[in-house]
Amino acid sequence: MVYDTLKKYFFDLIQTHGLEGEEIRVMTRPLTAEEAIGTPEDDDYPLLKGRERLMEAIFRGAKGHAYTDLFGDYEAGIEEIANIELVNNFKRAVFIASLNAVMRYLGLAEGTIHCRDEEPVECARELNGYLRETFGILERVALVGLQPRLLEALAREYQVRAVDLDPENIGEVRKGVRIESPGDIKEIIAWSELVLVTGTTVVNGTIEQFLNRERPVVFYGVTIAGPARVLKLNRFCVKGH
Repeated sequence: MVYDTLKKYFFDLIQTHGLEGEEIRVMTRPLTAEEAIGTPEDDDYPLLKGRERLMEAIFRGAKGHAYTDLFGDYEAGIEEIANIELVNNFKRAVFIASLNAVMRYLGLAEGTIHCRDEEPVECARELNGYLRETFGILERVALVGLQPRLLEALAREYQVRAVDLDPENIGEVRKGVRIESPGDIKEIIAWSELVLVTGTTVVNGTIEQFLNRERPVVFYGVTIAGPARVLKLNRFCVKGH
């Protein structure tokens, strides 16, 4: 299981670096939309709609972010967080944000802080070039998790099918692409030649279905920063800080 692997890694990391016996606190809080993404020109990002928030963990000045739809304040010792029961999106967000922060502090992960202002647009401009250079010629790409700028970029070059958890997005047509429901995911993956997946899947508990696939899978965003290194996953996030 993914979470067993991540929890073992986090606990071993703490022991290896002698952090378990120190009075270190990891404070996790939800960022406001402006803190998280700044003031981009477009207003259709999930963060700006208020349906998702970024949790921010700070460990010795190093920051780690994780998207979640369940948020609140949380403060605990690092060893407690490493052993937290990952039973819901809030606790998984606390754990992942904290893992990202600790790995960032130790130089084991980068791009753990969300991009801001017009950087999401700049990021999207580099997506298709990355896909071509890394995976060669493709025709059919699936997008899991509606990131508007990434969808726009993909739609310029590929046949695209997109799926999202937000019921308000399902059935909408964006750049000629109808947003489909999670119930269609198996068929969409089978149709695709490559799957571009939001790293938020590691928080909402749906990541397992995208692992060990016959076709390439690329995870995008800051949430997956640390887990991608631990699990050896492809990750696209060129403007994370």
